[in-house]
Amino acid sequence: MSKKNQEKNYNKKILKEKITALFVNSPSQSFNYKQVASAFEITQAVLKQMITQILCELAENGFIEEVYTGKFRYVQKTGYITGILELTEKGTAFISSDDADKDIVIPHECLNHALKGDKVKALLRPVKKGFDLFGEVVEILERSQKTYVGTIQMSKAYAFLVPDYKQLPYDIFIPFKNLHGADGGHKAIVRITEWPIEERNPTGEVIEVLGKAGENNAEIHAILSEFELPYKFTENIINAAEQIPDEITEQEIKKRRDFRNITTFTIDPVDAKDFDDALSLRKCNNGLWEIGVHIADVTHYVSMDSVLEKEAAQRATSVYLVDRVIPMLPERLSNYICSLRPHEDKLCYSAVFEMDSDAKIISQWFGRTVINSDRRFHYEEAQEIIEKGEGDFAQELKILNDLAKKLRASRFRQGSIAFDRQEVKFHIDDKGKPTGVYFKEAKDSNKLIEEFMLLANRRVAKYIGRKKKGEKARTFVYRVHDKPNMDKLESFSNFIKRFGYKIKTNSDKAIAYSINELLEKVKGKGEQNVIESLAIRSMAKAIYATQNIGHYGLAFDFYTHFTSPIRRYPDMMVHRLLDTYLNNEKPKNENKLKQLCKHSSDMEQRAADAERASVKYKQVEFMSDKIGQEFEGVISGVTEWGLYVELDENKCEGMVPIRELKDDFYIFDEDNFSLIGRHHKQRYQMGDKVIVEILRANLYKKQLDFKIA
Repeated sequence: MSKKNQEKNYNKKILKEKITALFVNSPSQSFNYKQVASAFEITQAVLKQMITQILCELAENGFIEEVYTGKFRYVQKTGYITGILELTEKGTAFISSDDADKDIVIPHECLNHALKGDKVKALLRPVKKGFDLFGEVVEILERSQKTYVGTIQMSKAYAFLVPDYKQLPYDIFIPFKNLHGADGGHKAIVRITEWPIEERNPTGEVIEVLGKAGENNAEIHAILSEFELPYKFTENIINAAEQIPDEITEQEIKKRRDFRNITTFTIDPVDAKDFDDALSLRKCNNGLWEIGVHIADVTHYVSMDSVLEKEAAQRATSVYLVDRVIPMLPERLSNYICSLRPHEDKLCYSAVFEMDSDAKIISQWFGRTVINSDRRFHYEEAQEIIEKGEGDFAQELKILNDLAKKLRASRFRQGSIAFDRQEVKFHIDDKGKPTGVYFKEAKDSNKLIEEFMLLANRRVAKYIGRKKKGEKARTFVYRVHDKPNMDKLESFSNFIKRFGYKIKTNSDKAIAYSINELLEKVKGKGEQNVIESLAIRSMAKAIYATQNIGHYGLAFDFYTHFTSPIRRYPDMMVHRLLDTYLNNEKPKNENKLKQLCKHSSDMEQRAADAERASVKYKQVEFMSDKIGQEFEGVISGVTEWGLYVELDENKCEGMVPIRELKDDFYIFDEDNFSLIGRHHKQRYQMGDKVIVEILRANLYKKQLDFKIA
């Protein structure tokens, strides 16, 4: 490119970035505007004026200082910052802090025993070659991980824990007196008691023995402990639940709208025990349909500031692992008192809608109710009745299904995205061993429930969130989902082109419509799972927040979680807030609600990570007797250390380590999601079909290794 054309490409943003980099990379030198222009071979007067303007702005911001008239030098940062230590997959450590305008790199030798997620205080050092800024950890203010789980190993002089937790790359020494009943081969939870700066390894004590390594219960409890999730309730929590009376008084019923004589039923998974939502249906005298979305009234039983409330807030969510559920509330509440079991009077918080045959909402009502469910369906039963048109409540199911389909069609017209992913499930024997794999797909019965729950969530949020002109926004708990990251979306768009697909990225609606079109086109194709996974990864994560930004994925301006208070704490918060506004009262302590939203989002992520780890463990266990067998699969991920492959037959994922690609020296092409052989140009690319042989199944690392067959 000629100098003239190169100068044409300079705008203020690009020029500012280049000037910033020039000062950072030459911290001891000073520059005037002529020297800066010369460094970038700039000759145009207008660009030289822009350089002068940028230098003045950087000096005002304290990034550079004027050492004498017109001559500037980089201000080398020193002092202390506090922040959270992050660690990339490549092992690079950095601190993300509000005290610094960019992340501060921490060289490995300056970590001083700080670990991922720790809140630390770091001393900023003068610029060092290779880093813009770098720091040294001088104090660990708060450990992110209080305990570690792993396997006890014994020697003659001492014992030690080999952690499962990958972010602790050190064994923990345990004096014999601190074993507390643990022995070699036991899975245990250990607390670090001391870690002198001059010692490589920490010292700790066993606080709980989980069982023998390899036993199902021990391994599942170890996964929960790894993510610092509880797997049982303390005695005082169980006792508090036992004290709650299950009798509903006539006095309480009189305060509520009575739905006990209206047709009502629940539809849930076959193995569910906590039924937290029910639907009622009746034809009104005006010809409209009245649909009641009835949700377990958990907050009636769990009072504010009680030990049960505090426990629910701390847990924030039930955890759904591959072979069990760890409930947010004790079973007496979740499976018995609050659960909307058939033929029992139950207290609910309800959203009731009158709608016409086109599913248009004519009126709505929110409030406390009492119901008596006529029937408990599981999804497969309801689906069979919908398909055959005969069976219990066949007419009601048909009407609700027709209305749900219209609600769904309307939602997609508005730009909602249809992520209907196949769910992988395991058949598990009574010892917890996986004996087979099956796939769950959402059918009409699932979608029927989903649509009415979405409707209730959306309408409750809109009722509270919509403000009149001049009114201050009400404090509320929203479920928000930001717009996609355009860089990720662009990268995704480039990736799918090699399969012959494309998406439009010129507007929010265009993105949603074209992603839905894409998801429909890939159904049943070999690349379906890879493309669906990448599409989800290009989206932002949904979180809880008091500040409403809408829900991009659902294309809703207002959205919340109202429908699952047995298993999600934010829904309990929403019930309390709705109650406050229906009684024309004002909520208290907005800051506490913000903190609870953040905590709930964090715990939801932990629960999802634990679920993935439990699935991974069962995948490895399921494949452990298939060493040497060959399977067809698709490359689901590419990294510099190897290829991830998902098997077609059972969706188990493993890795072909790069060392097993012995026919060439392979180079990672990050932009094209591929490994390319230097000499023979063999290319392994994301989405490619391959045949692999099962090489190793390492239960300890929850890792499957393959090789190309």
